[in-house]
This record gives sequence, structure tokens and C-alpha cells, in this order.
Amino acid sequence: MAKLKYPLLLKVAVIGFLNSWHCASADAYHLQIDEKSVNLIGLPQQAVVAGDSLPAPTLHWREGEQVTLQVTNNLKEQTSIHWHGIVLPYQMDGVPGISFGGIAPGRTFTYRFQVKQSGTYWYHGHSGFQEQQGLFGAIVIDPKHDHQPADRDYVVMLSDWPEADPHRTLSRLKMQSDYYNFQKRTVGDFFTDIQRLGFSDTVADRLAWGQMRMEPTDLADVTGATYHFLINGRTPDRHKTYLFRPGEKLRLRFINASAMTHFDLRIPGLKMRVIAADGQAVSPIEVEEFRIAVAETYDVIVEPQSEQAYSIFAEALDRSGYAHASLTPREDLTAAVPPLRPLKLLTLAEMGGAHGGHGSHQGHDQPAADNPQPAHDPHAGHLSHQAMAETETPAASYPVLNYRHLKSATPEHGLMGAPDREITLRLTGNMNRYIWSFDDVKYSDAEPIRVKLGERIRFHYVNETMMNHPIHIHGLWQYLDNGNGMYNPKKHVVNVKPGETVSVDVPADAEGEWAFHCHLLYHMDTGMFRKLIVEKAESGHE
Repeated sequence: MAKLKYPLLLKVAVIGFLNSWHCASADAYHLQIDEKSVNLIGLPQQAVVAGDSLPAPTLHWREGEQVTLQVTNNLKEQTSIHWHGIVLPYQMDGVPGISFGGIAPGRTFTYRFQVKQSGTYWYHGHSGFQEQQGLFGAIVIDPKHDHQPADRDYVVMLSDWPEADPHRTLSRLKMQSDYYNFQKRTVGDFFTDIQRLGFSDTVADRLAWGQMRMEPTDLADVTGATYHFLINGRTPDRHKTYLFRPGEKLRLRFINASAMTHFDLRIPGLKMRVIAADGQAVSPIEVEEFRIAVAETYDVIVEPQSEQAYSIFAEALDRSGYAHASLTPREDLTAAVPPLRPLKLLTLAEMGGAHGGHGSHQGHDQPAADNPQPAHDPHAGHLSHQAMAETETPAASYPVLNYRHLKSATPEHGLMGAPDREITLRLTGNMNRYIWSFDDVKYSDAEPIRVKLGERIRFHYVNETMMNHPIHIHGLWQYLDNGNGMYNPKKHVVNVKPGETVSVDVPADAEGEWAFHCHLLYHMDTGMFRKLIVEKAESGHE
């Protein structure tokens, strides 16, 4: 994908090939939302699209730019656009019922804000299931001073595409929460486990899972049995390619725009140098693979040296399918698809938080190895604390990226000392009724969370369920407490694994009303959602 670096170039180029994405005036972009018939999986389906494409057009902005963007709704229902991870006034955040009233059919809403950051982000619908139906696109923001130049710069946007209408999918889950779990254990597995564990332990294991009314294969609510997995809107059959010349430095901007699917990502034969997470620069880390939760972004550098095709391979967390593309020197040369690895079952130890105990954030986010150790770094993750350019900073090396490896490239001195307040949120759910919530209270019955402007809040997320929950706070940053102090990574999404407790520091530095939710679309829709209100301190107490 060609990189359009400046607003004028974006306006001129896009007018030429997208009729519905155009410059409305000398100072504004104009994006139209439409329904469109698409054929992604061998049968026609209706999609909700922006700019007549799926994914929507990649927006290229520049740090410091003043954005004016008019969004016109050509649908028969309300729509909205949320600018995920973008710092802006809350009235521009794009969440109906929270920050504005939504965009009614036939109406246009104008978003205006200054770009105060750089990095990789994305935008998506925040009305109904429109995000699942195709309303999402990438945002690439160039910094004022780029210390990490690359020869080529590519967006790699992952998504899940449903065979069934999303409303029908949710209805099936409400009727039977494990409707899409096609990997349940069998009688044969029972006898295999007896040989491996013994009769008593096997029976005790089955009884414990039965009491929780779940299976150790319950890694995802909706699986590859009903999902197809895409890269930049293409299934593996339609095969997306990214070109390179041997010896070039490539920046790959991975965005997980899925509604429900975490991916384990690897490029066999190439190491990936992670340089940014959720748009924020981190001390470089060389890895062979990483897990990308729903709504997260990771920027990596790869430097292929050989005249060969490499597979960009993203396995669904539950191994029910994959997305696949090729990094290749020629369009006619594609990489073979690696075999899917076996499904790793949940264990009762991992599920401690769901039935009495709570884990910690140590060991978080490990797709293929438990407690991975550095491949050759004798300091085991104690990276340089200097804010140096990526090319000057030595990279630690690990087989699998873990949250605890992430260190901000620059210190945040505001993280030192005790927080002003601490709030514990239990991540809860009723699988029989398929209702998800915070503290056993779904959004429709919950009071807003209120904090004061200027406070630093420490949130403790206690996951009492069997599911991963990627928690997103609009308008505010979450500093993940992974033991790195003032170098704790700054993220807009923090994934919380089953049975885990994770703590984040949130500076309440943006006044307004903000959405606060699990980014799994069906979890958010059924109640794992809150309104967070940041209020000005009372006069005399500021």
C-alpha cells in the first residue's frame, strides 16, 4: 500500500480512485458510510463500509495536523465512527449515548480535532454490530521527527468475518453459550486422560469443569467454524502479498480489527523487532511470535535477506482457523501455509480466578511458551532506560513476546509515588445467559465511574471468567503495571487472561464522558461496559 504522507496528497490521490471518499473543502475530508454487497467467502453478503471499501481507506495524518472530517450516513440506521486510541475532545470520540447522539440516516457529522500523537491506530463503527460488518480502517500518523525510518511501510490489518448475521450469532450464544464450541472433549479423550493422569484425577478434573459449566476448550465464544479470518480484507484463498527487495528494512503495522478473535502471529524464518505497542514506542524487542489481542496494534521491523517468500501467519487463539499473507520479492511467488499447531487447553490452575483464587499478570500473553526466557540477553529483560533512536538501542531477544517485556522508550515520571485512588473491577459473566459485566452488574443497570480531573487512578482488573478480556478506556491511557516503574508501557487496550489480576495506572487528564469496556464486541454488547466520567475538581480543591 503506497504511503500518503501529507493531507494534500491524501486528498488528491483518494479523489482519483474512491468516489465516496473525497475532500469536501480545502480543509476537510469527507467519508461516506454505505451498505454494500461483498463476496469474501464464496457467497454474497451485505457489509457496512466506509469509502466503498473493506477495510475502509487507511488515513494518513501527521502529528500536529488539524483534522476536519465529515462523515455522511447513507444507511437506513444510525451510524458512528470511533477514533480508537486517538487523543481528542470527548465530543469527537464517536460513541452514541456517551459522547454524542450518533449520526442519523441521511445526516452528516463533522469531527474536528488536532492530532497530538503519532503511531499506528485505527477507526471503527461504534453502533450495533457495524464494526463486525466491515466498518473499520487503519490510521497511520507520521511523527514530527521520525527516528525509525524504513524502506517500506505496510499496514497488516487482521479481522474476523462471520458466515452468519451477527445478530443471529448473538441470539444463538444467548440460547446456548457453547453453541460454537466444536472442539469439546470426547469419551476417547476421557480414557486418554485416565491413562495419563489416573482415574481419580481425571474424574476430579471433569467434575471441576462441570461445576463451572464450561470446557477447557472454551477459548473463544465464536470460532473458525463460523468465522473466516482476513488480512486487509482478504481470505487466505485471495492471498494478500507485501513486496520487498532483499536487504530492505520493512515496517509492518499489525492491527487486530477483529470483533472476537485473538491471534498468535509469526513469520517463520524471520525475527520481528517490536518497536511500538498501541502506537507508543517501546524499547526494541526481537521475537519469533507474539499474541495480538482484539483492538491492539504492534509495529515490527523485519529485514528479509533472501530472495524467497515468507508467510505472515496469524493463528486464531483456539486454533480454529488462520489468516495468511505473503511477504515476497515477486507477486507470483507466495509462501506455503504453515500447519496449524495443536490447541492448548485451559487448565484448572489457569482458571484459579474463576473459582476462588486470583493469578497475577506475570506470564501474561504467552501464545507458545510458558515463562519464556531471553534467547541471548544475560540481563533477562533489563533493557536500556535511555530514550534513544531504535537503531541505537540494543534489542532484547525472546522466542515469544510477553507483556512484561514491554518497556516504554521514554520515562513517565508521573507514575512515581502512590496513586490518588484505587478501584477494583471484577470482570464477570453468566455463561448460561450469555451476559457479561463488571462486578456482576451489566451496563444498563450500572452507575457511571466518576473520577476527578488530574487524579491518577489505579484500576485492578480481576478476571473471574474463562475468557480473555481486552479492556479499552476511551480518551485516557492505561499504563500497564508490569514491573518497569516509570517505564511501564502506555496502552489503549490491556488484555486480561482467564483467572488473572492486572493493574493499570490511568491519569485522568481529559475531561468528559468516556466509554470503558471489553473490546470483544459481543461482551460489550451484552453488558461489559461502563461510562467513565472525568469531572473538574471543585473550586478551592484544585
